[in-house]
Amino acid sequence: MVVFNGLLKIKICEAVSLKPTAWSLRHAVGPRPQTFLLDPYIALNVDDSRIGQTATKQKTNSPAWHDEFVTDVCNGRKIELAVFHDAPIGYDDFVANCTIQFEELLQNGSRHFEDWGVRMEKESYTPDNPNIR
Repeated sequence: MVVFNGLLKIKICEAVSLKPTAWSLRHAVGPRPQTFLLDPYIALNVDDSRIGQTATKQKTNSPAWHDEFVTDVCNGRKIELAVFHDAPIGYDDFVANCTIQFEELLQNGSRHFEDWGVRMEKESYTPDNPNIR
């Protein structure tokens, strides 16, 4: 297994066409929940360590952040990005996530990557289990 050691710099730019989950619609009122706007933020983890999270963007399903995170990584295996809806009551609502293996990034021997578009998928997540699967 390939691991990453070194300085990791990630810039989170935007998300496009986020879809609210059934759980995030539980407090929605009115006949058209498909127009429900999220208050999204992205949580960034390397392996099991939280690196940071973006600011919450209010009432949008296509947020732009341009937030940059820099951290030293030792024996890193994966990067996890998870989108959450900043819920007004209780736990924040899971929207989507993705996992990027360092091995995939390092396959071509390059140490610098730009303009990656990452597709996040809805997956199961429960507030009782903070590990993103």
